[in-house]
Amino acid sequence: LFLRYKNEMKEAYTMQNFDYQTPTRLIFGKGVISALPEVMKPLGQKILLTYGGGSIKKLGLYDKVKELLKEFEIYELADIQPNPKYNPSVLEGVRICKENEIEAILAVGGGSVLDCSKAIAAGAKYDGDPWDLISYKVKAQAALPIVDILTLAATGSEYDCGGVISRTETNDKIGYMDELLFPVCSILDPVYTFSVSKKQTAAGCADAMNHVMEQYFTEDTTLLNDGFCESMLKSLMVNAKKCLENPEDYTARAEMMLCCTYGCNGILSLGNSASGWPCHGIEHALSAYYDITHGEGLAMITPRWMKHILNDRTVGRFVKYGVNVFGIDSSLGQYEIADKAIEETYRFFESIGIPMHLREVGIDESRLSEMAHHVAVNEGLENAYAPLSESDILDILEASL
Repeated sequence: LFLRYKNEMKEAYTMQNFDYQTPTRLIFGKGVISALPEVMKPLGQKILLTYGGGSIKKLGLYDKVKELLKEFEIYELADIQPNPKYNPSVLEGVRICKENEIEAILAVGGGSVLDCSKAIAAGAKYDGDPWDLISYKVKAQAALPIVDILTLAATGSEYDCGGVISRTETNDKIGYMDELLFPVCSILDPVYTFSVSKKQTAAGCADAMNHVMEQYFTEDTTLLNDGFCESMLKSLMVNAKKCLENPEDYTARAEMMLCCTYGCNGILSLGNSASGWPCHGIEHALSAYYDITHGEGLAMITPRWMKHILNDRTVGRFVKYGVNVFGIDSSLGQYEIADKAIEETYRFFESIGIPMHLREVGIDESRLSEMAHHVAVNEGLENAYAPLSESDILDILEASL
């Protein structure tokens, strides 16, 4: 085994240049919310508190935050939706910030709340239409500082500088990244994820797994990064099932949360060649057009994408994935291992309760061609690890029905 890896290093692996920095402070564990006043104090007195549909009030988290920040001037933006919307949430948040001279944003909730807050943070410091920033027409010159208290393990937005914003009237869902948008601090207490539903726990696992796989399936990788990715995939699968069986299993919730935090901030791909993130590119159309749960859409797309790109160039990658993640017998033929690995991926998502057909979430064939065209024009997947044309994208969508 060592000699095989040694040969792989000699023949296949090329370390790419990189420039990497994450300024985000992570405070992790039980009861760490007590650090909130100390974290917020240097950022200013006027705080915009952002959150979603009210689950933080059921958790008692809303009251806890208000008590801890009783010396601060708090403004609120509530009802941020999954697949956060440019209109009304981003625009309303920007308005509140500008009218009240907000000095910092505190996002309390899951990745959607934090993604929306990042767009608000940049828009609040920009005189024009905030969509100029989100669509990369203009580069942000400043942004409000952001702190978050996470209540859902999934997106990794708490440890990266990006977010995804939907503009309903144009069916656009754009991943917006800017180094100014790293949170100053992320407060991560796994206890706040105990009440997450089975549906959202499973979708969060699928989202994080796909983040890892998007970075694993690339042309040039390293043994170090492969090991990170393979270990993280196994951890996510084991701990997601434990969380579904016992929602208050602290150790499982904690490990799953940390996997999700690490999964999308770039550390898994340092030195790798670019991926293109094709499954995300395709899924963005699904949740932009139909507003489905992002993680579920990724779970449906991923095994169909895998099967579509399997060929003589990519089969070796699937072999390594199958042997090291699922323990498939390495003595089998390459394509047999690859097929088994793809099937195991499908079966895992199915086993944690994720619907595995688009029709199950209300998507039929009527707009597939339109979505395929939208993805081909806007997502740049001709440059992905396995280049995808519009017809390739349509084939993957049709296979997912």
